[in-house]
Amino acid sequence: MAEKTLFQKIMDREIPGDIIHEDEVCIAIRDINPQAPTHALVIPRKPIPSLDALTEEDEPLVGHLFLVAKEIAASEGLSNGYRAVFNTGPHGQQTVDHIHLHVIGGRQMSWPPG
Repeated sequence: MAEKTLFQKIMDREIPGDIIHEDEVCIAIRDINPQAPTHALVIPRKPIPSLDALTEEDEPLVGHLFLVAKEIAASEGLSNGYRAVFNTGPHGQQTVDHIHLHVIGGRQMSWPPG
């Protein structure tokens, strides 16, 4: 059996996480290294290593992650906008092999991001 990811350990309450949303499909936590005043991670319970590992079966799950991101943005008061992004692979700065949608806002974003 593969070792649990950091996110699976948080979902299983083996390590602490600042959980701000939880349902049967996903959880959302505050990022421990925030890049803006609001920086949350929306994480599916299903352990998918990266966007490249998605299948057609995962389409409803990914849609749900974006709907939860929208709810978090509203509850955090991000009425002036926010960024929702997946990092994929080493060049995309993915640091945990479990997909997660970043919700970043509360300040003016710049473009290009980096």
